[in-house]
Amino acid sequence: MKQAPAARTKPKVSMASKASISRRRIESLKDFSFAAPALLILGVFIYYPLLFSLYISFTNWNMTRPMKKFIGFENYDRLVSDPLFYKVLRITFTYTALDVFLTLAIGLGLALLFNVSKRFYNFMRTGIFMPYYISMVIASMVFLWIFNNQYGLLNKFIGVFGMDPVNWLQNPNTAIWTLLAVSIWKGVGFTMLIFLSGLRSIPLEYFEASSLDGANKFWQFLHITFPLLSPTTLFLLITNFISSMQVFQSIDIMTNGGPLDSTKAIVYWIYEMAFVNFRTGRASALVIIFFLIIIVLTAVQMILTKKKVHYEG
Repeated sequence: MKQAPAARTKPKVSMASKASISRRRIESLKDFSFAAPALLILGVFIYYPLLFSLYISFTNWNMTRPMKKFIGFENYDRLVSDPLFYKVLRITFTYTALDVFLTLAIGLGLALLFNVSKRFYNFMRTGIFMPYYISMVIASMVFLWIFNNQYGLLNKFIGVFGMDPVNWLQNPNTAIWTLLAVSIWKGVGFTMLIFLSGLRSIPLEYFEASSLDGANKFWQFLHITFPLLSPTTLFLLITNFISSMQVFQSIDIMTNGGPLDSTKAIVYWIYEMAFVNFRTGRASALVIIFFLIIIVLTAVQMILTKKKVHYEG
């Protein structure tokens, strides 16, 4: 006769294993408790408003009435069929490209200068970095006076050389440059310090070895300095890109999107559409489109620069 197979018994879990699992769970809960306040703040002030905007973008709500009628993709259709939509995109991308390039280029140039020159280093570094602490509202008010066409400091300066005064803020060809001047003046000090910290972290042995091989300063910059600064450059590229795409306060104070909509960037148009014209549904649709644009372009930048970023070690 065949014997019945013995019943399988579950392996016994030792007390030490149970204690180890319990400790890991406690540590996980402890780690989550530290992150919970930040997650709560993100949920209340970031994720909930974004989801609410997504919902509003499919309605015709205008904030003056409580009823929200679902209209599907009508707000999105009206936006993409509006010629102003593409003009605003072009203005925003042009401003962002110029702001990011000039801020990074000037910041890198100043960092290279102060990395070599020790004279007046602390004084100049403080002077250039100080505007970073000034609010954009105050900076815009200062530059509003500088670019004033009647009594502005810049027109007084060019008048010394016999040049006629320029209406900087009311000329479509110069208005965007006034906004760039404010942003670069405020942001170049921070960019300089970040680049300077990156330069100070590059080992001097690389430059000494290349000097023995006959490399000049320009060759060292192209083949040593700039490649090893690529992680710093990527960080500044992404942060400056996101910040520049959200330009609003300087436009609101200095140009109000004019003249002839020549400085109307996306965020200012969202504000104007929602709180001036009370087209909340369409403004919410523009918020979602703007959010997707930033996410996609940031991801593209990271993918394109991934192979060009060199980490030492």
